[in-house]
Amino acid sequence: MPVLDRGGREHLAGPHTGLETHITDITALVEAEEVHDVVLVAHSYAGAPVTGAADRLGDRVAHVVYVDSCPPPGGAAFVELFPPQERERTAALVGDGRHLPPLPFDPAADPVNLAGLDEAQLARLRRLATPHPYATMTQPLRLSGKPLPPCTLIACSIPPEQVQAMIEEGNPFFAGLADAAVIALPTGHYPMLSEPARLAALLASAVA
Repeated sequence: MPVLDRGGREHLAGPHTGLETHITDITALVEAEEVHDVVLVAHSYAGAPVTGAADRLGDRVAHVVYVDSCPPPGGAAFVELFPPQERERTAALVGDGRHLPPLPFDPAADPVNLAGLDEAQLARLRRLATPHPYATMTQPLRLSGKPLPPCTLIACSIPPEQVQAMIEEGNPFFAGLADAAVIALPTGHYPMLSEPARLAALLASAVA
């Protein structure tokens, strides 16, 4: 199945680009390719559009795998996942009112998320990162209320016991993982770079 490359579509971004844009990207691709029994994999922010797409695609989706991510609840914006101080800091970075600038990928400032990455991988992230449309983080997620497909969480920068604690505390962003299989992959937030072979094996086993 083709893979969407948001970096390769950067030139299409504009004031209209929001969460609904990304959800439509996924649903339109699945429908155009006429595929079924789809496994959607969401990393980080992609938990929001993938959850929205799974809701709209219905029984076309067999499983969702969240990689260091989570399913936001209906009516919530992704930015609500962060505490108020972090939201204010993030909003202040949106210089043009539309885009978040790429991260600096500085391991001294962000050792947890960047754990396991060498300098070549950090340089690749800095080289290929693109500005992120801020409306994707502030636009609320619309869900129908129908049951979502089975899901798995591959927990990397957040230990499984912390995930379980947030579920038990009623954190709305983690409530959707109450029945999920939680698999630990102790590394940073970018396991596709820091632990690619182990991540690939876990993805395969999660839906076997």
